[in-house]
Amino acid sequence: MNIEDLQTFVAVADAGGVSPAARRLGVSKSIVSRRLMRLEAELEVQLLARNTRGASLTEAGVTFRDHAARACAEIDSAREAILPDGDLRGRMRIAAPLSFGSTHLAPVFAELARRHPQLQVHVSYGDGIVDIVAKGFDCAVRVGSLADSNLIARRIAPLGGNYVASPEYIRQHGNPETPEELLTHQVLMQGTEAWPLFDGTKVIHVHPQGRFKADNGVALTVAALAGLGIAALPDFLITEHLASGALVPVLRNYSFPDGGIYVVRPPGQHPARKVRVLTELLIEYFG
Repeated sequence: MNIEDLQTFVAVADAGGVSPAARRLGVSKSIVSRRLMRLEAELEVQLLARNTRGASLTEAGVTFRDHAARACAEIDSAREAILPDGDLRGRMRIAAPLSFGSTHLAPVFAELARRHPQLQVHVSYGDGIVDIVAKGFDCAVRVGSLADSNLIARRIAPLGGNYVASPEYIRQHGNPETPEELLTHQVLMQGTEAWPLFDGTKVIHVHPQGRFKADNGVALTVAALAGLGIAALPDFLITEHLASGALVPVLRNYSFPDGGIYVVRPPGQHPARKVRVLTELLIEYFG
């Protein structure tokens, strides 16, 4: 039984279709389809029910998927065991946040590639939440608070933040001191998200309003500096502006939600060695 056929089946099962699995594996859809057909022919059973929306596991496929995943993990472990210490090969696809990634993570990814000259490192930057399973990423680095998901997460380091505005905005509109007062102010947001304000152990969720929205933290920082409203921003974007007085804290009696830097990966019993190596390198830089 061909190990590539098994790996391809597991990728299709986890990604939910041939196209996302092909992206994840870095091969064409025709190759993925050919491997699946070969595996099903060898087993003499249908593993996937294909339709216009993708592919779903048959009853036999559900049973076989876990066995195939364990077999692939064992083969990967065996390959890693015979490689020279520290040697990584193949391709690694990483999703990273744009604002934090291009300034703080880019040196880490460059160092990963420098240390492992046979490893292809492909990084995609964006502040939106990417479905790393469907898009075929080996892992993602995320900052802030993690939403509930079936992904496996490893916390690298804490990451704080603050509610801020420019002195000019405060002069014109006042300094809100309670969550209720915040509702009368212009707030700079990424969308329609609720803001959690922590009063000791008690959390208060408010739904502020504002006319300026952006899906990027740097853009929200620029808007706050321009006096357009109050923003909730991570420390790495505002520390120098707080030090210079260009931005000032608001809602001082309420704390910012605890955040962090995380590596998240698709569900599975054993993380790939390249993900473990990246995680260790991030801890070396930030931990």
